[in-house]
Amino acid sequence: MRDSIEISDANQYFRELQRVIVSLPKDGINQIVDTLLGAYDAGRTVFLCGNGGSAALASHFACDLGKGTAYCNGGKRFRVLSLNDNLPTLTAWANDSGYENIFSEQLKTFVQPQDVVFAISGSGNSENILNALQLARETGAATVGISGFQGGAMKPLCDLCIVVPSDDMQIVEDLHLAIAHSIFRIVQTRISRRAIKATCLA
Repeated sequence: MRDSIEISDANQYFRELQRVIVSLPKDGINQIVDTLLGAYDAGRTVFLCGNGGSAALASHFACDLGKGTAYCNGGKRFRVLSLNDNLPTLTAWANDSGYENIFSEQLKTFVQPQDVVFAISGSGNSENILNALQLARETGAATVGISGFQGGAMKPLCDLCIVVPSDDMQIVEDLHLAIAHSIFRIVQTRISRRAIKATCLA
């Protein structure tokens, strides 16, 4: 996907990054936190997926949510899985069913009603992401996404979709990471506070 503006020096890039940060929909980020904590409380699973840089973020975010909260609440674990992480499974589904089905076919095996499918896509138009979200909706799972540009075709398939207001893919990806980190830190803090409060009341 072509970047919308040319970047000639570092000052220009970071000015653009700062401009977009101001416009991020912070309330939507907090709503995603509430959705993930609801899944955690109910013992449901969060499934993450993305392509390219978004695949790397799906793996990173799964690690943060799973490992980063492991000691916050008396050992209760956050059930989270990145659908990008099993390369043999990905290539098998791509070879036999088509790349557009690499996530939806995995979800058919695992996803349950009230789970959360969390899609990450810069454009919001990747077919495998759209198929995963559609399968999730048909199963009764919650659908969450982060995108850029105008949200693409994934936006109406998401119960909650945070759209980074930029047409520059690298700016979008930078802020997707920041959004993921903000979600993780808020989730971690809220789980930890609950555990402290429970200990004090015991």
